[in-house]
Amino acid sequence: MSSNFKNLYTSNNPPLDVILMRGSKLESIHKVHAVISDKKGRVLMCAGNPEYKSFIRSALKPFQAIPFVSSGASSKIKNSSKSIALSCGSHSGSILHTREAFKILWEYDIDIKKLKCPVKKTSPLEHNCSGKHAAFLATCKKLNWPLESYLKEDHPLQVEIFRIISEFLEIPLENVISERDDCGAPTLYMKLLEMAKLYSLLSSSDNAELEQISRAMTTDSSMISDINKFDTEVIQASHGQVISKGGAEGIQCLCKINEGIGLALKVEDGSKRAKHAVGLHLLKQLEWISELRIEDLKNKIIKLPEGLQIKVKGQLKYQES
Repeated sequence: MSSNFKNLYTSNNPPLDVILMRGSKLESIHKVHAVISDKKGRVLMCAGNPEYKSFIRSALKPFQAIPFVSSGASSKIKNSSKSIALSCGSHSGSILHTREAFKILWEYDIDIKKLKCPVKKTSPLEHNCSGKHAAFLATCKKLNWPLESYLKEDHPLQVEIFRIISEFLEIPLENVISERDDCGAPTLYMKLLEMAKLYSLLSSSDNAELEQISRAMTTDSSMISDINKFDTEVIQASHGQVISKGGAEGIQCLCKINEGIGLALKVEDGSKRAKHAVGLHLLKQLEWISELRIEDLKNKIIKLPEGLQIKVKGQLKYQES
């Protein structure tokens, strides 16, 4: 049993098990915690520990995009919906994506060399976080904030993002804990329940910037990941009714538009394959996507070598008061 596992929450709601079979033999088991929260941060359903802590990683991106929208920086860009969606995405580095990231920089006369995300192949524009970084720089240019230090925790942009998260989660600013993500930007350490609450807010229409961001993510879903990638395919399969955004190390967040509830899950060992299997399993349980479309998504996303099978055991259960 994980040391990050509290019986207070989990005595009646065990974590989900993702089981990988090779032929007739068990090969791997992945433990997964999942929680559904409303906008007030109340646990509605869970499997495992709602207070399991982890880094939110790239699932934070829609909230890191808020200053890009609220400052008016995004509105200067033609067809800004695509730019907003890209700033929320973890894209595949295709020409479509790199051109959109470049367009953000071009509109603000910012040199590509200012991007501090790692160079992938030949350019930082190809990095899956280039949209977020380009939006960061455009926001800084718009607000006359320093460009060179835009990733530092004490930079006005990052301070503003931390303030927004603190306000959304209704926690003191000093309780917003950050560390460096792989792309160089800060990411936050938080409870799974807090991640779910953030996505419940993204699904509602209570906040003007989040409504614009959620609309961009569903309208231009190809900017969020790519065709045959989990996030884009889930958004499209739901006809724009479900927002999906993953993060590294087994983080996946989802929400149903206008429902005011958010779902967050974490695979303890960080398995990407396991989080996708659980994501589809829970979308089926919640009936957010039709069973037929779920099967189609499985065929597109979870591609296993011959002889392997992946199964998910367990369900989200209503939280007892």
